[in-house]
Order: sequence, then C-alpha cells, then structure tokens
Amino acid sequence: MSSISRRDALKLATTSMAAAAFLNPTRAAHAEIPRVLPAGKLPDDVRLGSLKDYNGYFPWTPYPTKEAWEERAEEVRRQILVACGLWPMPARPPVEATIHGKVERDDYTVERVSFESHPGLYVTGSLYRPKTGEGRKPAVICPHGHWADGRFYDHGEAKVKQEIELGAEKFEMGGRHPKQARSVHLARMGCVVFLYDMLGYADNQSLSFDLIHKFGQHLPERSTLDHWGLFSAQSELRLLNALGLQTWNSIRILDWLETLPDVDPTRIGVTGASGGGTQTFLLGCVDPRPVAFFPAVMVSTAMQGGCTCENASYLRVNTGNIEFAALLAPRVVGLGAANDWTKELETKGLPELQKHFEMLGVPSHIQGKHYPFEHNFNHVTRAMMYGIFRDALGLGDASLEERDYVPLTLEEATVWDAEHPQPPTGDVAEQQILRAFTEEFDHQLAELTPHDAESFSEFRRIVGGGWQVLIGRTLSQTGEVVTNNQSDSYGDGYLTHAVLVRNETHKEELPAQIYAPENWNRQLVIWLTETGKTGLLNAEGEPNEAVSTLLKAGYAVAGVDLLYQGEFLADGQELTQARLVPNPREFLGYTVGYNHPLFSQRVHDVLTLIQAAQQHPTMPEAIHVVGTGKTGLIAAAAAAVSGDAIGKLAVSDTGFRFAQITEIRDPYLLPGALRYGDVGGLLALRAPLPLLIQTAEPNHPALIDSTYAAVKGLSNFRTGPEDAVALVKWLQS
Repeated sequence: MSSISRRDALKLATTSMAAAAFLNPTRAAHAEIPRVLPAGKLPDDVRLGSLKDYNGYFPWTPYPTKEAWEERAEEVRRQILVACGLWPMPARPPVEATIHGKVERDDYTVERVSFESHPGLYVTGSLYRPKTGEGRKPAVICPHGHWADGRFYDHGEAKVKQEIELGAEKFEMGGRHPKQARSVHLARMGCVVFLYDMLGYADNQSLSFDLIHKFGQHLPERSTLDHWGLFSAQSELRLLNALGLQTWNSIRILDWLETLPDVDPTRIGVTGASGGGTQTFLLGCVDPRPVAFFPAVMVSTAMQGGCTCENASYLRVNTGNIEFAALLAPRVVGLGAANDWTKELETKGLPELQKHFEMLGVPSHIQGKHYPFEHNFNHVTRAMMYGIFRDALGLGDASLEERDYVPLTLEEATVWDAEHPQPPTGDVAEQQILRAFTEEFDHQLAELTPHDAESFSEFRRIVGGGWQVLIGRTLSQTGEVVTNNQSDSYGDGYLTHAVLVRNETHKEELPAQIYAPENWNRQLVIWLTETGKTGLLNAEGEPNEAVSTLLKAGYAVAGVDLLYQGEFLADGQELTQARLVPNPREFLGYTVGYNHPLFSQRVHDVLTLIQAAQQHPTMPEAIHVVGTGKTGLIAAAAAAVSGDAIGKLAVSDTGFRFAQITEIRDPYLLPGALRYGDVGGLLALRAPLPLLIQTAEPNHPALIDSTYAAVKGLSNFRTGPEDAVALVKWLQS
C-alpha cells in the first residue's frame, strides 16, 4: 500500500492546482467551523430554482440511430411501467367478462360489458360490433377522456348547433354524442369497438370521480399506517396511483378483446382525446399489441396533462408526451391538435417525430394536424382518424363519411341493472382494491428472493431496475464533474481541502471538505451524515474521533453537504419538509412526476463526488462509502447504481424503514420504495460486494442474508456496532 509524504503532497499541489487538486494542499489558516462558500452564499445549483410541473416546456430531440434509440426507448418504457406500479406486471389470468343487453341497430349492435380486472377493480363499457363482414375483424379501443359523464356524454342541443355552424360537427346526433359517434362509425367501417369508462365515470364507480379526478387534500384518517387510501404516502411508496390503475384496466381490455372470436388480434387500434389521449399513448408505450394510435389534443411540448389520472411519480422526469409518442413507432400514429395547449404541434413536436419515424424507415407512419377549434374530438378530427385507421387496420375502401344514427339511451347503455348489480363503491371498494394489489406486490417480491445466481440475475433486473428508476441516475450517467479548490489548511497530521465539486452536465454544485492524512494509503472514504460535512467534526471544529481514527490509519475522508444540508440552507435550519410545486392540490405526482425526489437528488450528489474522485489526476486506488443515520440509505442507493466503483460500503441501521412514513412531504419519502423491498431490497442489491451494517441490534432484513447466500457472498457481509476502530479494521481487512 503506497503512501504520500507532506513534502510530496506539497509538490503535487504545485503541479495540479490548475486541475483543482482533490487531495493536494497549500498552506492556509484553519477555520474553526469550515465553510467552502462565503457566508450567505448558496451553491450555484439548478435544483435550488423553480421546480418543473406539467405546465413546463417539454421539447424532445430525436436520436441519431436506431441502436441509440432502442436503448433509450427501453429506459423510458421501464420508467413508465415503474411509475404505473406495473414493473413487474401483475398476474393476468383469463378475463371473465359479462356481456349482455344487446341493442340492435341498422348495421351494428351494441352490448354492455363488465369484468373485474383485479379484485375490486372493474372495467365497464359498450361493445360495438358490425353486422356485416366475415371472419375476424379489426378492433378499436376507445377511452373517452375528460368529458362530463364520459361514455354517456351529451354535448347539448345549443352547443352542437353552434358546432355545426362552425364546421366542427356535421350531424346533430353525432355532435351531441361524439363518443358514440366515433364508435358507431368505426363499427360501420368494419371494426369491433370497445368504448369503455375511465375510472370514476359513468358505470365505473368503484373509485369515485371525486377521488380519481378531483383529489385535493390529504385527510389524516386516510393517511395512517393501518388505513390509507390513494394519493397517501403509503400508496406512493407502493406506486399505487390513479394513472397506473387506469393503465392496468387498458391492458386488461386488450387481454380480453383479443380473445373474442370475431377480433383479429393483429389489427388493433386505440384512440381517445384529452385524458383519453393520454391513455391512448401510454397503453401503446407499454404494450406492443396495438398497431395504430390516434391520441387527440394531448401530445404537445406544452401542458402534459393536468388531471391526477394523467400524472404519477417518476412518469415525466426527463421525458414527456412527445417522447411517449415516439415510443409508439414504428407503428402508425395520428395526432390531432386544437386551439389549446397542442396548438403548436405542427412546429413544435411533430417535425421531431417526423424525423424520428424517418430514421426508423417509416416516414409515412406519422401524421399530425392542427384544426382551429376548441379542445375536442370533433367530426373534423374524427374524419382524420378514420382515414388513418382505414389504412392501418386494412379496412379496404370503407367510407370515411359519418352518417346519422340513433344514439343509445341511458337505459340501453347502462351496464348495471337488477340482474347485474353494481359492485361495492366508496371506501370499502378502495380498500379492497389497494389491499389486493399490495398483497400481490408483496407476493411478487417474495417470489423474486434470490436462491442462486440465475434468480439473483432476475432479482437485479426487476428489483434493481425498479430502484434505478427511483434513483433516476447511475454513475455512468453522472456526467462531467469538475473539482475547484477553494482553500486549504493544516491540521494535526492531516491536510484539509475546502472544495466545490461541480457537475457541469446537470448544473449541480456541492461544497465538500477533504481531509487527507500525510501518510495517505491511496484510499478515500466518503462519509455521509444527516447534517452534512459538519457531522464529521467535534465541538472544536476538528475531525471527530471516528474520522481521526480513519486519518491515523491512512485513509482520506470526504465530507459533503448534500442538497439541503449545511451550506445549502440559507437559514441554517434543518429541512423538515420536501418541496412541492405551487399547486393547491396535494398530489405528490404533480411534483415527483417531473422532478427527482429529494432522496434521489442526494444520491446524485454522492455519485457526483465519486465521479470527481475517479476523474481526478490523484485518483484514489479505492473509494469506500460510509453513511450514518438515515444517510446510510443514501449511501446504499448510490452503491446500488455504481457497480463496483464503491469498494466497501458501511451503513447504519437505525431501525428506520420507508414503510414507517405517513407524511407526503417527509424528506425521506421515496415513492416505490416498498414496491421494491424497502431497506432490505435496496441493500440486497449490494451483493456480493463488501457490506457492513453498523447497528445496535442485529435486526437487519432477512432478504440481505438470502441474497448474499445466493451468490456465495456471505463472507463479504458483516454486521456490528457503530465503532470507529471496528470500522477501520473492517476497511483494512
């Protein structure tokens, strides 16, 4: 093990100061409580600025090659599935649908459909079938979107007359009932059509409209460990959200529809507008079966969808609806825009998508058009959709011209009746739905517990893949890092460097203190504390006993202020609540759907510090990470996405578990943590690399032992009390 003398260190300082020496000194006065930045100055860090929300700007740059895009597409697809709580996918047994109440019309029929997509969660809707044509037919799925009463929507006599005068509609009945008009004409063109209720609309009332679409305030009685509902901290920890439940219903509709004897499963299209447009492209993002899509008035570089059913934690972090539309390629896509947030589609978004489809060799598979009407899926836009679907679904010379029709009455359309009673609604139904998914998620995790190398590989793919989305960045994605030396000072047998570590790629900046012993053994310990770099000091502003022990053993030690620690705090007060976007509705998805959680941002800081050490001319031979208190979890998360860059990992087990969190603004709330095994799932990803859990009581999660045993790595796993001498011995072993 090599060492470096004070004289050699001084020589290194003179040769590498231009490179902002990571472990090189110049003589300066020692500060009692060291700062990196001048008093009152905050780090130059983009994360201290405004948070992004759904009203931001979401441009997208096409990828130059198919290979580069396929890698990115896989990342975004997994991110969507994780956000929806569908990674891994729940079990999908055969759908047992109830179909009844056939209504005869001139050239089509309509039937009422209901089925349970998961215990307590239902799908309801109207099934349109053409009377003519032989053999299997194309099918179209129609989520209705945010219009009053959904499938039962009536535009009103006065409004439709105005629409006809403007040229937006052609027939009174079609204009008054545009959801039915779309389904009727697609059936007349030769398609089997399923117009279904989105959650909280029409017949689908297991989860109410007010809950799914109007949620605004957390109630204490719905946010406890024993009784929690949608939008609570506990549901977020499991990634159970309205968008995910709705997307699950859409997937199960596909599962059912492709089994119908008159449906050709290779010719399925999806079309909807507004919130139905969101469902249209999200279904296509996660399911390869549909071949044609027409999401109307929703794909845009502007507003991404304002409803709680269109947002979820992680969904649009570093991505957006234009990239989601790109995920539908090389399948056929049509985009309708109106005088709303989509009005600039033809100049912002569509040109990039056209370039993308051309790169994939299918330039004719993307079309987009702005029509100068209000937010709609009117006759003009429907006609565009009919033409695209006629070609994509192989409908020959089917007419694109709508004809008048007799709409269904409420009695003819309603699924529930005396013989088919409505299932439970309200809190009872909500608890059944959430409990059933929770039990299945727990079962899935138990089934993934590794028992050999092959099962460990699958554990890393699923559980590790989930944590990677939650963390939001790997070491390889950390980017360009620059270390700027601010000042240096001598202590008793060690040298102190005050440095600013700047992540140029992500525009982040960290104040750090590096303590380098004169007999440096070329190993660096990054030590995280709940108070930042001052947590390494005693009352006199000197390295505390634990750090001093490491320094005497030859280890350099780095202390850092993670985001909203130490010099990130203008008032010096510890952060007690995570930031939220300025939205009166208390829905975490409006914030964490567009911004990394605070926990993840602090993990990014650790990755930046590791990258700084690795890229520096005086790169250590080994980098170890120690996390005390709750920062042990941050250290563990950094290790989970750093490969073997971290030599040894030592963490405190204070008994904290993500499962204990009930407050939506808890700084340690990490949505999805329970979906992927809580603390045990995170630490198990460290296997088989060296791990020390420092704890007063040996109560660590059993999953860690099982995983290390599965990969024959138990000799690398240790537990013991928090003791500096024992820690140094372990590092030296």
